[in-house]
Amino acid sequence: MFTDTHAHIYVDDFQNDLNEVLHRAGELGVKHICMPNIDSSSIEAMHDVEKKYPNCFAMMGLHPCHVNEKYEEELKIVSSWLEKRRYIAIGEIGIDLYWDKTFAKEQETAFRRQIEWAVGYKLPIVIHSRDSLDLTISIVAEYKNTGITGIFHCFNGSLEQAKKIMDIGFYMGIGGVVTYKNAGVDVVVSQIPLEYIVLETDSPYLAPVPNRGKRNEPVFLVDVARKVSALTGKNIEEIAAVTTNNTKKIFSDTTFEG
Repeated sequence: MFTDTHAHIYVDDFQNDLNEVLHRAGELGVKHICMPNIDSSSIEAMHDVEKKYPNCFAMMGLHPCHVNEKYEEELKIVSSWLEKRRYIAIGEIGIDLYWDKTFAKEQETAFRRQIEWAVGYKLPIVIHSRDSLDLTISIVAEYKNTGITGIFHCFNGSLEQAKKIMDIGFYMGIGGVVTYKNAGVDVVVSQIPLEYIVLETDSPYLAPVPNRGKRNEPVFLVDVARKVSALTGKNIEEIAAVTTNNTKKIFSDTTFEG
C-alpha cells in the first residue's frame, strides 16, 4: 500500500477522468492521496473531491506563489476554514524565491503565521521551498521545541540540508525529480534513512521517468517507489511499508489506518 502525500487532483487537468485516474492508482496500491490547497479559488474543488472519494484527504493553507497584495484576505479565509473543520495538515505553505520575489517579505509573514496556526491546532505542515530551502529550514527550526512536524515537499537539497531537516523532526517528500538525470536528488536519497522519506507525485506536475513531460497522476507514484527501491537497496514492499508508516506518523488522523 502506498500513500501519495502530495497531489493536486482537484485541478482542471483531472476534470474529465478523475474516476479513472483514481482507479488506476488503486489498482497498483496507491490507496491514500493527500491534497494540499493552493488558495481560496481551489478550496471548493478540493472539498468536492474529498467528499466524493473517501481515500482523498484535504489540507488547508495558502501556497507561497499565491501570496500577493491580497494575502491578508487569503489568510483570513484559511483561518476561517481551520476553525470550521479538521484537516490532515496545513499546506501547501512556504516560500518560493524562484518565480517572483516581489512579495518575498509577505511570503515569510504568511509562512510564519501558518506555522503558528499549525502549532495551535497540533497539525503537521507541508512546505514548499523552491530556491528557499535554507531559509525555510531555519524558520521551521525556530519552532522545533513546539513538537511540530511535517514534510519538505519536493525535496531536492543536499545531504547536509537533509540532515538539518531530520534534526528538526521533519520528513522529505520524494517525487518524480528523483528519476531525472542530472537532478542530483538520487545521490542524496541513496544516503537518507528511509524512515525520513515519504512519496509524492505533485500531480499534475513533475511526472517521473518514463512519463516525464506527461500529465502526472498518482499511479506514477509506483515509478518513484521503484527508483527509491533501486537507490536504497530495499525491495518495493519495504519501500511501501516504511513510507506508508511514515505517512501515518505525520498525519496522525485515524483515517490513515488500514
